[in-house]
Amino acid sequence: MKHGAMSKLVSICRAALVISLGACTLTLTGCGSASQPVEHPPLEGSAVGGPFTLSDKTGGTVHWSDFAGKYRIVYFGYTFCPDACPTDMQATMRGLAIFAKAHPEFADQIRAMFISIDPQRDTPKVVGEFAAAFSPKLIGLTGTQAQVDQAAKAFAVYHVRGATTPGGYLMDHSRIVYLMGRNGEPLAMLAADKGPQAVADDLAQWVH
Repeated sequence: MKHGAMSKLVSICRAALVISLGACTLTLTGCGSASQPVEHPPLEGSAVGGPFTLSDKTGGTVHWSDFAGKYRIVYFGYTFCPDACPTDMQATMRGLAIFAKAHPEFADQIRAMFISIDPQRDTPKVVGEFAAAFSPKLIGLTGTQAQVDQAAKAFAVYHVRGATTPGGYLMDHSRIVYLMGRNGEPLAMLAADKGPQAVADDLAQWVH
C-alpha cells in the first residue's frame, strides 16, 4: 500500500476511533444516569381502584373521593377472620408506625383503611372496634352487600362465603395490601407477609 493511502487509512481509523470513543462516552454517561433510574411503581397503569361509597364506624358515609390528595393503604378482609386479616393488619399498621417515626411529615399524608367483605356480620360498630384494635389511624369501613361488592370489584378483590364453622362461617378472599397514590392511582402491594419492616421499607420507597 502506498504511503499516501496508508496515511489516509490511518486518518480514517483515527476519526472512527474518536467517534467510537465519543459514542462510548455518551453511552457511559447514559449508563451513569441509568445506574440510578427513576423507578416506576409496580402497579403503575393497572386498572385497580375506583370510586366507592361505604360507611365508617359511626355509620357516616365515606366516599373514595374523600381521600383525595392523600396516599391510601387499602385492605379487604373481615373481622371474624381467624388468622390472615389480623396478621396482615398487625404487620401493616406496625410498618406504618415504623415509617411514621422515621418520616412523620410523609406518614401524615397516608390514610389506612380496612374494608369488610362480610357486611352481614361486620356492622359499622364491629368493624370500627376491629380497626381500633390495631391502630387509631386505621379506618374501618363496611356497607351494604352491593356497596361492598362494588368496592371489591374496583380493587380486583376476590371474596366469597366459605366453609361453615361452629362459630358461623368463613370468608375466602384475596390478601392484598394496596398502596394507592394521592390521585387514587395504584402504586404497589405492600409486603405485609414479610413483616412490619418490609411494609415500612415499601412505604419509604413510594411515599414522597
